[in-house]
Amino acid sequence: MGKAESDSEFEMPFPFEFTIEQVTPVSAQTKNNAAKKRWIEMVSQYAKKDIDSVREQYFLDNRALCVTIYYFPDSKMQGDVDNIVKPILDGMISVAYPDDKLIERCVVQKFEPGGMHIFSSPSQTLEAAIGTEKPCLYIRLEDDPVSRSAS
Repeated sequence: MGKAESDSEFEMPFPFEFTIEQVTPVSAQTKNNAAKKRWIEMVSQYAKKDIDSVREQYFLDNRALCVTIYYFPDSKMQGDVDNIVKPILDGMISVAYPDDKLIERCVVQKFEPGGMHIFSSPSQTLEAAIGTEKPCLYIRLEDDPVSRSAS
């Protein structure tokens, strides 16, 4: 087995998806640093638990990544959707990637109750997020260069 083959056995498995259910994301703008720290740790724990269920041992590498964040609040969202991004990305440092500077593209969208949500071919994880009790946060990381190309 060549070096490339053996290394790929232990690379982070992408695409990678997980959800955090029945918790409202903490804004990067909050003055409550303890709450922000707890939120970042929670994101880290959820990501690690789900990654470990796919692969027990892996190495973080410097692949460029894309992240998709869909937030399904239980009511009209208070605050701005962009303010939830940084704490989520910070929570995945050292779990899904060594540094969030590797994120080349970030797509974030909220889906408030009463709106129409049409997904052409949702994954099982996204389907579960859509159907679960709200609030729910869906996160997907991928290293697919096709998804990063300009359309």
